[in-house]
Amino acid sequence: MKPKRPVNLDIGTIDLPLAALTSITHRITGIVLFAAIAVLLYLLNQSLVSEQGFVHVHTIIGSTASRLILWVILSALGYHMVAGCKHLLMDIGIGESGTGGPTGARITVALSSVLALIAGIWLW
Repeated sequence: MKPKRPVNLDIGTIDLPLAALTSITHRITGIVLFAAIAVLLYLLNQSLVSEQGFVHVHTIIGSTASRLILWVILSALGYHMVAGCKHLLMDIGIGESGTGGPTGARITVALSSVLALIAGIWLW
C-alpha cells in the first residue's frame, strides 16, 4: 500500500488564503517588534543620559531614513495589535466560521493600513 503523501511542499508555490497570510504576517511583525525593542531602548537610554545625548537622538530621528524605520516599527506595532485582537476574538469564539476567517483577515488588513497611514502622517 502506497501512502498518499503530498508531493510538493514548497511554501512559495502554495496559494495560501488571506487568513493564513495575515496569521503569518502577525508572527513576522512580532519578530520585527522584538528586534525593534533594542533600537528603541538604545534611543531612550541615549536621550536620558545627558542633554547632548538628547540632541544626538533628536538629530538621528530627524533624518528621513530614521523616520522610515520608525514608520516601519509603528506600522508593525499597529498590525500586530490589530491581528492580536483578532486572535483574541477568535479565542472566545467570534469569527471562527468559514466566512468569519476571511472577513476578519480583511478587517485586519484594512484597520492596520489605516493605522500605518496615520503613523506616516504623524511622523512627517
